[in-house]
Amino acid sequence: MKRFVLLSISSLLFLNVFASNTIVTTINELDVANKNAKPGDTIVLKNGDWNNVTFKLDAKGLKENPIVFKAETKGKVMITGNSKLLIGGEFLVIDGLYFTKGYSGVDAVIKFSINNQKIANNCRVTNTVINDFNNPKRLDENYWVALYGKNNRIDHCSFINKKNIGVLLAVILEDDRSRANFHSIDHNYFGFRIPLASNGGEMIRVGVSEHCEFNSNTKIEDNFFEKCDGETEIISIKSCQNIVRNNLFKECQGAVVLRHGNYNIIANNVFLGNDKKGTGGVRVINKGQMVVNNFFYKCKGVDFRSPLSIMNGVPNSPANRYVGVSDAIIANNSFYDCAPISFCEGKSEERSLQPKNVQFINNLFYTKSDTSIYHIYDDISGIQLANNLISKEVPKQLMNGFSKANIEIEQIGTVSIPKAISKGTHLVSDSIKNILTTAINKPFTLTTGYDAKGNFNQVVNNASTNCGASWFVNPNNNQKNVTVNCNSTEEIKNALEKYKNSAITINLTNNKYSFSSSIRLNETLAIQSNIKSPINFESNSELSDLFEIKGNHNLTLSNLNLNLSALHAKNFISSDTSGSCNHSNFIMQQSTISNFNGTFLKAAKSSLLDSIIISDCSLLNGNGLLFDLYDENDKKGYYNVEKMKISNNIISNHTGPILAVLRSGKDESTLGPLVEIMNNKFINIKAEAKSLILLNGVQQSFIEKNSFDNCNPSHTTIEYKDEVRAAHVFSQNKIENSGTISKNEYVVIK
Repeated sequence: MKRFVLLSISSLLFLNVFASNTIVTTINELDVANKNAKPGDTIVLKNGDWNNVTFKLDAKGLKENPIVFKAETKGKVMITGNSKLLIGGEFLVIDGLYFTKGYSGVDAVIKFSINNQKIANNCRVTNTVINDFNNPKRLDENYWVALYGKNNRIDHCSFINKKNIGVLLAVILEDDRSRANFHSIDHNYFGFRIPLASNGGEMIRVGVSEHCEFNSNTKIEDNFFEKCDGETEIISIKSCQNIVRNNLFKECQGAVVLRHGNYNIIANNVFLGNDKKGTGGVRVINKGQMVVNNFFYKCKGVDFRSPLSIMNGVPNSPANRYVGVSDAIIANNSFYDCAPISFCEGKSEERSLQPKNVQFINNLFYTKSDTSIYHIYDDISGIQLANNLISKEVPKQLMNGFSKANIEIEQIGTVSIPKAISKGTHLVSDSIKNILTTAINKPFTLTTGYDAKGNFNQVVNNASTNCGASWFVNPNNNQKNVTVNCNSTEEIKNALEKYKNSAITINLTNNKYSFSSSIRLNETLAIQSNIKSPINFESNSELSDLFEIKGNHNLTLSNLNLNLSALHAKNFISSDTSGSCNHSNFIMQQSTISNFNGTFLKAAKSSLLDSIIISDCSLLNGNGLLFDLYDENDKKGYYNVEKMKISNNIISNHTGPILAVLRSGKDESTLGPLVEIMNNKFINIKAEAKSLILLNGVQQSFIEKNSFDNCNPSHTTIEYKDEVRAAHVFSQNKIENSGTISKNEYVVIK
């Protein structure tokens, strides 16, 4: 035995002595170095721009002597263009790469597999950044990281600004080579994923529905998720035996969702909603899930995004649908000033199976702003409720299992945390206590509420000091702001050409502008004028549109009085027709638009505007559909605008519909679109057989304090259509000599 140990040590010393350090400057040199690499070797990638490259690393190191591929200087090896990293070796470490100003196409940016033949095992990617490395078209799907194999680790990496469709980091369980994988995803920063307006906006997904009954054994711990708003699911668990622990979720519009699979653990996480709309926590589905010792702070999501939602299931459900909740433990969590949690969430004719054998115990609720702590949508007799304490300020009468108590508050920085109360319940068996001790990684005690001592500071401090690539600083937007007086169309075009990549304000100084071609805005543009009399826009030929807002740019019209009677254009404004992954915005304020014959704003298919804001304007004597957002007809839940607000306007003497918005299909993964139509005057508008305002699949709408006078009499003024649950408010509107309101069960009239 001693001789064997001595031989092992001698072998390691031999390997270390002969380990090499190789510097490579091209992809060909890297390929050669990878082919010749031995355990303990280090291959250094020379600083610079590595453009249009595919790294294929399949060398084999040893546990004690991995092979290291590292940047000469972390962050100075920039991977650009159409590039990707494929890993198919063993005991490899990839360190310090920067993926920027590029895309990877249909493949993942980093894939732990080479052509599905060579699978990575025991490999690590660290100190690496993927920043805005998106396929040019928003609906061209791919992953940023695809984890295959076993015992791989992603740590201290930063993932920022994924804009195209597709899960950011996917754990793949296609076959036995990648199941029971024991991957670690730790100490990473996941940030700033704006709403995707479709499914496929998760930050992490572990498994897929077809493989949901297999164990993954993946750990997701000690990460920082910030403003991850892609869709309802921040982390989507679709497999068994995973742990999500010690993570910070800050202002994320979504939840950790136990979508498929059993016996997963969600423990010691901090959810800082900070009163942001749509911020959620944990959604529970399936068997044997544990949600223990988490802290939810000012999380304001509702329904599927509730701070905590326990779902209804589908009777006799296949594994890939909605398996009923059973044998779950939800214990020792604290909620401070949160929206109500949900019992039997998603109840419908299909989802009619209530939870059973669920222990909901020792949870703590403190609020002064909400009158309700929970919503109940079905029979909850299968949920055992015990020793859940609520602050005395809540006026609502409580059901058994909840009681009011004096709850002390501990202030840590700007965050208020209810102090855990020593009195607990003894429903938990010794075997379950042992499991819970493993879940929270410390002895489980019978207190009520989140045990902040040592945990809250650890999670928050880790997020601020030890998550993400330490070398990375997100570059600031140094876009220059310029203002130009333009007396002619030629001067407008010259200004746009001269100040590309700037934020340009154009001040119109003439009463007449003639356009011979469309203007494609590859910059952020504001147009304004001090001229009070009408400014005439005209064209000698038929244009598809006057302005096209390219992705990643905005258009603002303010203080304008435009007469468009001589402008021959199908659309006055259209969004990016290329299907760009970059979003845009349109604002129009304190302006008058008159005599336009065409669509005022057309949202092109596959484009996405984060906001359309029309305020304090007059739209007069027009003919055509004013706002057309109705081309997303693929029944996949896509839509063209996240938030549309039409407020304090006068729209009169118009022929044609005002607004048509479409979000088709039965997908339930998005928050939007949100439509607000408030304090407007609609006068003498006719669309005859068409509805003046058509909201088809809009998730939330507020139509309030408007007046409709002689609007589409004998026809439909407003029409609501919904295939999935929505929330509509129709309140305090004045309707005279106008058409009907075609409503459904989701419309609340006040």
